[in-house]
Amino acid sequence: MKKQFSPWRWILSLYFTEGIPYVMAMTVSVIMYKRFGLSNTDIAFYTGWLYLPWVIKPFWSPFVDLLKTKRWWILSMQLFIGAGLAGVAFVLPTPGYFQISICLFWLVAFSSATHDIAADGFYMLALDERRQSFFVGIRSTFYRLATIFGQGLLVIMAGYLEQKTHNIPYAWSITLLVAAGIFIAVFAYHKFALPHPPADGKTIGVQYKQTFLHFAEVFSSFFAKKDVGIFIAFMLLYRLSEAMLVKLASPFMLDARSVGGLGLSTEAVGLVYGTVGVAALTVGGILGGIAISRRGLSYWTLPMTLAITLPNAVYVYLALQQPTSLMLINTAVALEQFGYGFGFTAYMMYLIRFSEGQYKTSHYALCTGFMALGMMLPGMAAGFIETWLGGYAHFFIFVMICTIPTIAIVPFVESKFRR
Repeated sequence: MKKQFSPWRWILSLYFTEGIPYVMAMTVSVIMYKRFGLSNTDIAFYTGWLYLPWVIKPFWSPFVDLLKTKRWWILSMQLFIGAGLAGVAFVLPTPGYFQISICLFWLVAFSSATHDIAADGFYMLALDERRQSFFVGIRSTFYRLATIFGQGLLVIMAGYLEQKTHNIPYAWSITLLVAAGIFIAVFAYHKFALPHPPADGKTIGVQYKQTFLHFAEVFSSFFAKKDVGIFIAFMLLYRLSEAMLVKLASPFMLDARSVGGLGLSTEAVGLVYGTVGVAALTVGGILGGIAISRRGLSYWTLPMTLAITLPNAVYVYLALQQPTSLMLINTAVALEQFGYGFGFTAYMMYLIRFSEGQYKTSHYALCTGFMALGMMLPGMAAGFIETWLGGYAHFFIFVMICTIPTIAIVPFVESKFRR
């Protein structure tokens, strides 16, 4: 019995599957719609809405606690995600594929955000504090592997099928069906592999009025924090340039050189952005955590801010020079992603510090909502801005201009925690 409920039996698979739907909705959908010939304006605007479930996640997370068990939510959301991805696969060859598929992707995103809430809650209920600490790095590693799998291997697979079949809708339908099959298989596996922690019982005798009053108290106390306006501005602005860049990075690589892109194949984008880029992002994040643990957040604030902003200039170079060397493109993307991973560490640490207090868990959830909003709004506008400015080169120059608010807001936040 102990072997059956060993954490090794479910943590690796749980956090691997947690990462896949996020990257499918946020990144893979962008690449897919670009291959279908949609404009950058439409791609950025409509896929930008897919961030919304993570923006509003703090508002329905209490109901995941109140209704059913975490285990029930995990299994149900995995089944819904699998069904949603299968639905996208089946509608892609049809004339009205875009409207239906974007709605299905939104349902996948909503189910994914709910799955995140349940999985993290289940992790804390099923493991004692010692095991939670032991597995925290392992679960993060498998989440990153899921990103490489979705953003890298699945995209490479779609590109391979495009070349073999010369049928883009068919190629992406098969790819989405593979992703859906993974979730159906994981659902079946977790049905038996997930333990039944005694603490994961249904809430009995819940007073819903008291719950709403408690939530109102938590919400109001967040906005009553000192200097909350500055920190909200920080949460919205720190990734301003990155939010726009990430939305059009893949379309830029896929677009023909005659319209200012790099003219890469789908397979090449899966390698460059989904594999090399994610690996560099992961290394940057790990080194960022080590750096802060040794010299402190205050020491690294400015270097990390510069790391998350200045490397975006590699896209200005790529747009102006349009190099053909895949090695050079890989190096440029790796540099930008490494800087993003390294600089993002400071951002997360400030959110943790701002959340400290009586309701630190709920306040941190609200911070992550603002963090998602800071990605959603600029990302939605990115395609329109690129079209209005007349191409990728001018757009990436504009992205560099947008690093100024990030650099400008950080000293105000850093001074609040300076010891």
